[in-house]
Amino acid sequence: MTSLQQARSFDWSNLGLRVVSAGVLVPAVVGAVMVEASWPYLVLVSIAVALLAIEWGSMSAPRAPLRVSAAVAGAVLAALFLTHLRQPVGAWAAMIVGAGAAALVARGVAERPADAAFGVIYLAPAAICLAWLRLTHQGQWWTLMLFLVTWAADIGAFAVGSTLKGPKLWPRFSPNKTWSGFFGGLACSSLTGVLIAAPSALDITLPRLVMPAFQLNLWAAALIGLAVGLATMAGDLWESALKRRFGVKDSGDLIPGHGGLLDRVDGLMFAVVAIALARLANQWGWGH
Repeated sequence: MTSLQQARSFDWSNLGLRVVSAGVLVPAVVGAVMVEASWPYLVLVSIAVALLAIEWGSMSAPRAPLRVSAAVAGAVLAALFLTHLRQPVGAWAAMIVGAGAAALVARGVAERPADAAFGVIYLAPAAICLAWLRLTHQGQWWTLMLFLVTWAADIGAFAVGSTLKGPKLWPRFSPNKTWSGFFGGLACSSLTGVLIAAPSALDITLPRLVMPAFQLNLWAAALIGLAVGLATMAGDLWESALKRRFGVKDSGDLIPGHGGLLDRVDGLMFAVVAIALARLANQWGWGH
């Protein structure tokens, strides 16, 4: 019987770069999410979409990256702005039409024009859900919950996996991820969800700027944290598979210590869809 492969040891040499990068990015994200005006958040997401489209074009169409990047960015930004204008049907329609347009633009310049269309379908749902979540009642706090739970899943998986190591989770595509890190990340994400909802669920009064009055019970919060953690892990693994398909180690080199932006938000792109579904169910009365 073949034994399970053991994960490689983590390269600690770039840990300092990772910490510095996080120290710059985290305050910027939290500030854009929590400020009352919606435009800083929209600008931040728009910039992220443009950078992600550039990375997608570079990976999927190295012969004509700018052409494909522009097509993908245009389609995803259209869906994002329509969501911000509270036109959800138009946003999803823009995604579908934009995917087809991106494939046409990529014909003759990309090895697989369908990859351009997939780039739109890959990026647009996350952009739509990010914009929609922020527009809902207590949207700032739900969006902050998204980031906190996603970061907790990433940090928990990294800390537990680096400490305990053990069998690999999916060695074919991601040789450093372990089962211990997987379960550690899920535990941290679920616990973070509970901690966020605890003040309201336990009738603990806190200043508004510290924690909102979530209409969410602890069991629902734990389940949301678990679901977002699972989605985060799935997004991370999915991007690893995509990079293997395109034959690249990183999606780019934008963020020191992390690689490209897609390397940093791959889990978030799946996680935001999961928490948007939870938010929609919550609006219908689930979890109160």
